[in-house]
Amino acid sequence: MSQITLFSKNNCMQCKMTKKFLEQHQASFEEINIDEHPEKIDYVKSLGFTAAPVIEAGDLVFSGFQPNKLKEII
Repeated sequence: MSQITLFSKNNCMQCKMTKKFLEQHQASFEEINIDEHPEKIDYVKSLGFTAAPVIEAGDLVFSGFQPNKLKEII
């Protein structure tokens, strides 16, 4: 299982839904709030994304609340 990193923002409904999904499935993940860690914004943009949440798990990187992809990584 790959390390799961969730890049989130404040007041982001899709971020909350993604975090809740991971918690409900007892998935181990690291959450990085880019509002609190603006130095990570360039990294997220380098992955090709401009909207949160961005989920990184090994070779799989995607944006938005996508339950089917989340199931693949947990």
